Amino acid sequence: MKKILTLIGFATLLLQSYGQRPSDNWDLRHCIEHALQFNISIQQADIQARIAALQAKQAKYNLYPNVTSNTGSGLRFGRSIDPTTNLYSSQQFLYQNLGLNAGVQLYNNGRLRYNRDAAEFNAKAALANVDKAKNDISFNVATYYLQVLAAKDQITISEVQIAQSLNQYDITKKRVDAGVLPELNIAEVEAQLALDSSNYYTAKGNYEQNLLALRALLNLDTDVLFGIETPPVDQIPLESFAELQPELVYQSGLSMQPEQKMYEFRIKAAEKNVRVSKSLMYPTLNAGVNLSSSFSNSFQKVTGINFQGYSPISGSEPIVNISNVNYYVQDPVYKITQARRDFGTIWEGWADQISNNFGQNVGINLTIPIFSNFQGRTAYRQSQLELKSSQLTKQQSDQTLRQNIYTAYSNAVTALQKFNAGKKTVESAQKAYDFAVKRYEVGLLSSLDLITNQNNLLKAKVQQLSNQYDYVFKMKLLEFYKGKGLKL
Repeated sequence: MKKILTLIGFATLLLQSYGQRPSDNWDLRHCIEHALQFNISIQQADIQARIAALQAKQAKYNLYPNVTSNTGSGLRFGRSIDPTTNLYSSQQFLYQNLGLNAGVQLYNNGRLRYNRDAAEFNAKAALANVDKAKNDISFNVATYYLQVLAAKDQITISEVQIAQSLNQYDITKKRVDAGVLPELNIAEVEAQLALDSSNYYTAKGNYEQNLLALRALLNLDTDVLFGIETPPVDQIPLESFAELQPELVYQSGLSMQPEQKMYEFRIKAAEKNVRVSKSLMYPTLNAGVNLSSSFSNSFQKVTGINFQGYSPISGSEPIVNISNVNYYVQDPVYKITQARRDFGTIWEGWADQISNNFGQNVGINLTIPIFSNFQGRTAYRQSQLELKSSQLTKQQSDQTLRQNIYTAYSNAVTALQKFNAGKKTVESAQKAYDFAVKRYEVGLLSSLDLITNQNNLLKAKVQQLSNQYDYVFKMKLLEFYKGKGLKL
């Protein structure tokens, strides 16, 4: 008797405990919006799209002239060439060089423009890949959402089954106590009650597993209170089969599905890359401008000059004839005194030297590829093969899309047929169970037969619930391929 009361109390506790469900219930729209914002795969795809956008900007900027400036200062020791006089000097001096360079590519068979176009198409393909990632995540969220709903409803059916078994237990116990039925009947009901409890935990385990998978897609911490709302599945709007004919859905999907757009952009980028690699075999013409100046100053400065007279005449000096009189040319003799400059005075004359040493240079440079170990030709042929590979990838994706759509359409038709057939199965099982209950109450049916009818009804309801969600999901899948998104 104690064992029986424990079993009944345990089954009652199951019904009460499940009533304490999370208060923060999310609908499908909320789940998808949260996943699109926080899912890691989408964030990674978004980062790649941003990188591609930066590369596209850089490819565009490469068309502009480049300008660089440079300067350098230092000390020279020992014997070296003074950059301002181009003469050798053994004095220690300070120097500074200034330069400004600008260059632009005038011709290379459009390589920079093709690079820019290819980068822009790659950036668009990366954006389409972000949309593809969002579609994939939305599809997965909807899949698990429907699986959670189905598992949740299976829990509800299990609860109803437990309640029915408890009711049968009360009725059977009274009849056994009255001596109308043997004790075997109460044992059979107890076994059914235990089986119902086991089915409840199985359904609850499936529910928790699907809910955890949904949490992972949403990137939710396990300590966040989370549940889902149960929409009226029979009120979920569905398009008709006439609007979801496979060829119509396929043609719409070719232009609407982000995966197809992504491969289209990659083909266009590959076409531009063919032109880029071809331009490597053409001459390159560049123009450039250079501005430069320099400054140099010795650490020694002149502090005084004293005239010491003229050099003595040795007879070897040059002779100058003035009015028929010969004069020897004598060199004046000076004595120069010097002192060391400090850091502040060593920069004296900087502006004058920079102005006097200012130089300009304008020129063009022509590079003609004559022989480069066939690198240009190899790159060109490789880019052609990459273009062909992109085209084949697009064709394969289109074929996969067509196959998936036709398969989804066939599965949706089958799911509808199963759903309609399941309605009749549930109706028949319900009638059979109702008759069985009446016969059992008047003693014309054993408890085992009643339990069998009850189990048949439960299986029919669970299967019909699965059929209904399967039908809704497959119809939503067709709408998804058509480019309508996912919504309940």
